[in-house]
Amino acid sequence: MDAAPQVGGLADAVFDYAQEDPDRVVLGRKDAEGQWHDVTSAQFRDEVLALAKGLLAHGVRFGDRVALMSRTRYEWTLFDFAVWTVGAHSVPIYPTSSAEQVFWMLHDSEVTACMVEHEDHSMTVGSVIDRLPQLKRLWQLDAGAVAELNAAGAHIDDEVVHRHRRAVTPDSMATVIYTSGTTGRPKGCVITHANFMFETDTLITRWEPVFHSKPGDEAATLLFLPLAHVFGRMVEIAAIRGRVKLGHQPVLQAKALLPDLVAFRPTFILAVPYILEKIYNAAHRRAEVDGKTGPFEKAVDVAVRYAEAMEHRAFGLGPGPSAGLRMQHQFFEKMVYGKVRDAMGGRVRHAMSGGSAMDRRLGLFFEGAGVTVFEGYGLTESSAAATANPPERTRYGTVGQPIPGTTVHIAEDGEVWLHGEHVFSGYLGDPKSTDAVLHDGWLATGDLGALDEDGYLTITGRKKEILVTSGGKSVSPVGLEERVRAHPLVNQCIVVGNDRPYIAALVTVDQEAVDHWLAMQDKAPLAPADLVRDPDLEMEVRRAVVAANTLVSQAESIRTFRILAHPFSEEHGLLTPSLKLKRKAIEAAYAVEVDALYH
Repeated sequence: MDAAPQVGGLADAVFDYAQEDPDRVVLGRKDAEGQWHDVTSAQFRDEVLALAKGLLAHGVRFGDRVALMSRTRYEWTLFDFAVWTVGAHSVPIYPTSSAEQVFWMLHDSEVTACMVEHEDHSMTVGSVIDRLPQLKRLWQLDAGAVAELNAAGAHIDDEVVHRHRRAVTPDSMATVIYTSGTTGRPKGCVITHANFMFETDTLITRWEPVFHSKPGDEAATLLFLPLAHVFGRMVEIAAIRGRVKLGHQPVLQAKALLPDLVAFRPTFILAVPYILEKIYNAAHRRAEVDGKTGPFEKAVDVAVRYAEAMEHRAFGLGPGPSAGLRMQHQFFEKMVYGKVRDAMGGRVRHAMSGGSAMDRRLGLFFEGAGVTVFEGYGLTESSAAATANPPERTRYGTVGQPIPGTTVHIAEDGEVWLHGEHVFSGYLGDPKSTDAVLHDGWLATGDLGALDEDGYLTITGRKKEILVTSGGKSVSPVGLEERVRAHPLVNQCIVVGNDRPYIAALVTVDQEAVDHWLAMQDKAPLAPADLVRDPDLEMEVRRAVVAANTLVSQAESIRTFRILAHPFSEEHGLLTPSLKLKRKAIEAAYAVEVDALYH
């Protein structure tokens, strides 16, 4: 797929689908009692059409901007496609955004109407509304917004809506997605209909076989990533364009997510490494409770060795698993691997992972347990994935090869540059920032990376995140942090040491895992303040640090660390909505603790 589509916009897929296959199930929708119901393509088209009429009746015009502020739920997808149907542009806003962030995004993008999920969001928007003279409409989902809009637009003729839809061209703006901003003010990335069409159609064409559990079954995915993030939006659009049944789950925590995976039974999922780590850790804890830690760890080892042997065979480096290894693998299939898959609903055989780097060993474990995880890489500015591991030759520990129609170039300083039809057209109203990252159609990503002899990309860090010690040693913190986080008791890790004599780290723990660990040792639960001084916990974290230090030279190694009583949270402004560390904010908030590491 080399060229961007020449006609139409993203909403056309909804209407084409309903005309060609009106009874096909396109979405799953959960009711207030938690039961899932099927929505056909004809039903979805009718709902989109009715909502589009309501938007027109409420004064939304072609080219207007409509903000969407909600968790991941069915109505977001409904609003997105209705907004695109009338030729307006949607502006996604994270539901956890502060009043000042909301003000900046609504003001910067000149939003005229806003959909929010509930009362708290209404209050947030309401607190800044006097500074937003252009904002004319505010709808609240939990207060009957959809019914209100449907009623308001009932008198409008279908043809009026279709005239708007037909006026949309591929180069029309589809959405303005604000970067989560680990540094400075969020910038609005302008993504066109063509950007998303190219991105989603390329992925569908290349990876369509992996959407299914087995050939011929109905493809289905449960979306639990935030729809305010480009990865979630890409999934939403790809599901409609690729005719994959789509469900929504608003809570990214394992406790809420795992029951819905079992109820919805997706055939593949799109996740961030954090979710895969949680699924693995839950299985490990269950084995400990059942007194089966030894067999579980043996099963993990067998899965990793089996997957590594399969990987070597795919790259012509070995014969594949030995007969003995195949027998061991078969032995653990029912006992361990099948149960891990059952926790994901039973039908998942493939997953796509992005957003941050995944530990190679974790990827190999899932592969050996019967779930192939395709790791990919991209940015908001590249409409999500620019590289991904190909279905037949996954190289764990890398983010794969360029997707078809994309070129990856490594600049002299190691920066990753991207070129392709999915690269955005610039930042809204900010030519200076646009010129800083776009060079003759090439996107300078700010990420550092390397290509191997087969064209697989490995991300090694971010240009802005390189630490330079007072001794002049440059250190990329990401690899160290990931290895420390691989320990089941560790939740987060931030490496510090800029302009300091050596590298050190702040570590937070996973409370659920720690409670389980204490119970397994017959120890009473500890308050967070006591936990950070527990010598046994310190010993466990030290092990994680020692393991991380094996990756680097002595000058780059973590010399000392501090365990913190509470995790870094989005609420306190220490994480971006996609769970990335806001380094400067964390170092400022924990300045006393950081100083103590050097005295």
